[in-house]
Amino acid sequence: MNIGLKRTSNSIIKQKKVYVFLISLITIALVSGIFFWFMLSNDDKILITSELTNFFNCIKKGTSINYWGSLLNSIITNLLYIILIWLLGISIIGLPIILIMIAIKSFIIGFSISSIIAVYGFKGILGSIVYIFPHQIGFLLLLLLLGFYSISFCIKLFKYLFLKQIINFKVVMRRYLKILILSVLIAVMLSLFETLISTYLIKLFTTII
Repeated sequence: MNIGLKRTSNSIIKQKKVYVFLISLITIALVSGIFFWFMLSNDDKILITSELTNFFNCIKKGTSINYWGSLLNSIITNLLYIILIWLLGISIIGLPIILIMIAIKSFIIGFSISSIIAVYGFKGILGSIVYIFPHQIGFLLLLLLLGFYSISFCIKLFKYLFLKQIINFKVVMRRYLKILILSVLIAVMLSLFETLISTYLIKLFTTII
């Protein structure tokens, strides 16, 4: 009884450590992305300002928006990210790549926030909110969940191969497949929201800039 409780307690502690590590990684990458704007040269800032202005102007006019193409591109991008992280979880060497992919996505979101605010000032706060919420934040949370299970799978595989620890791979793999299916469904829903609703919200934002 005591041994069982001790094992359960150790398992929870280990899980918390993985979550804390991933949350810390995402937070650091987000903050780094936000402050990266201030490290850019004036030429780079001008280029990014021009790109952002063109992006919002296209949405404002609505003449060059291909909703079907945007939806398809968003779904493909999200699914590739999800499936790649899931597959990397099956290999031990995939662990650092998983962390890098999560950090890069977090960095890009942080940089997008700071760029919009820097270009549009106080109004940019609203712009950054409609640009990242909830689909970008939702995708980050999805990466947190998928990253946790991928890392856990890597650790279990390492223990099985090198520490000769007995693991019921049938149960573990079944759970891992369920996480993939859930992640795919959530990713598709986030893509739908991004294309159909966020684009409309961004268009409303363009009326005040």
